[in-house]
Amino acid sequence: MKGMSQQGGSPARHDDDWWGQLYDDSTADTGPTAAPDSLDDRFASARNAVGGRPTDTAEPGPVDPEPADAVPVRPGAAEPAPPAPAPAKAPVPTQRTAPPPPPQPALPTESAPPAESSPPPSVDYVGSGPPTYDPEPTALPLAEPDGLGELVADTVLDGARYGACTLRAVSLRGDSARYRGEPRRDALLTARFGAGEQALVLVAMATGARAAPDAHLAAAEACRWIGRAVGRSHQRLVADIRAARRGDLKSGLHRLTDRSLGKLRASAAEQGLDPEEYTASLRCLLLPADPDCRTRVFFGVGDGGLFRLRDDAWQDIEPQAAPEGGTGAPVAGPGAPPERTPEGDRLTMDLGLPAPPSPFEPAVPAPQPPREPFRFRASVARTGDALVMCTAGLAGPLRDEPALCAYLARRWSGRTPPGLAAFLADAQVRVKGYADDRTAAAVWEA
Repeated sequence: MKGMSQQGGSPARHDDDWWGQLYDDSTADTGPTAAPDSLDDRFASARNAVGGRPTDTAEPGPVDPEPADAVPVRPGAAEPAPPAPAPAKAPVPTQRTAPPPPPQPALPTESAPPAESSPPPSVDYVGSGPPTYDPEPTALPLAEPDGLGELVADTVLDGARYGACTLRAVSLRGDSARYRGEPRRDALLTARFGAGEQALVLVAMATGARAAPDAHLAAAEACRWIGRAVGRSHQRLVADIRAARRGDLKSGLHRLTDRSLGKLRASAAEQGLDPEEYTASLRCLLLPADPDCRTRVFFGVGDGGLFRLRDDAWQDIEPQAAPEGGTGAPVAGPGAPPERTPEGDRLTMDLGLPAPPSPFEPAVPAPQPPREPFRFRASVARTGDALVMCTAGLAGPLRDEPALCAYLARRWSGRTPPGLAAFLADAQVRVKGYADDRTAAAVWEA
């Protein structure tokens, strides 16, 4: 560090002289004859003191020892204070050095616990490969200005907890309907009739006829009709379930189902529609709210599935019902077409001999569509069971794709049922080749 010139003047400016950079615009006389209380003199004295030189020496020289009671220069004092003591033979710095970095806080001896890993992404599909269609809705169904009440949402989700069971229910539009902009043909109804331990929970689901323009309306109407019938008879139904009167339950629910489907056929006639197009399959589940009653009642007509998840294994408990009228071939009655031999000859009733054709043969009646068999099952649930009722859109892949069975068994086993969002994610796991609507209701037993 350089000192001031012998003739006075402003401090000489150098790139490595940071004091001069701060005060290089000073024009005050700082020579030996200047007043001692000049501001530049005071800063020059301070600079020399820092460099280990006397405050009144212009050129560097030997460092003289300072008294022990000397105090540093304080800017603003009337007289310059003696310089601060400096260590003997201290080297004079030749360039500016950076100030030492501030002390860093000590690191903890134990490392912080690692952040919780994020949950794995939900499974979109299982099986041999990805399905054909996109996993999310694409096109909305066509709407009419005067028929907005007939619109059906893409997804319906519901849930409840009564007695010893927890209910989750969902209805999803299939991949094919989402891509083509068709409405969901499945309908879902969840309702509670009564209060307290006398309450009865009904879960009804229906599927309209394929390729029928009003299939979604027929399915929704079928759910409403069975809901009204069960609601008006819920007290008698609760009593029969508690008393385990299986015969009374089966016959009574059969009548209620026939009445509801009859209303549906009458509605088709009123609208001038073909009853075969304005129809629906119907599946229902009755859950009593009494925690001491573990009886679960299933009934309905049409395709679908009823499964039970017990001890991490699936059981297909869909009741196999014979067609109405018993087993075997139908018995010929009045007006029925005559029986014939393989060659086409008519047989008589008594002897079984061929008879000549007659011009007076009775007219063959119009064929009647076969009636769907009524399905009924009443079972007693165990703690830890999961009962699943679903339409054909989910029953098919559950029966045909082992990967889906294994995945849902891992997700739904145990006494802790999934939340609504988790149940929705599980129910929409897709399988290649199955693009129909899916409707499912699952009941977990505590």
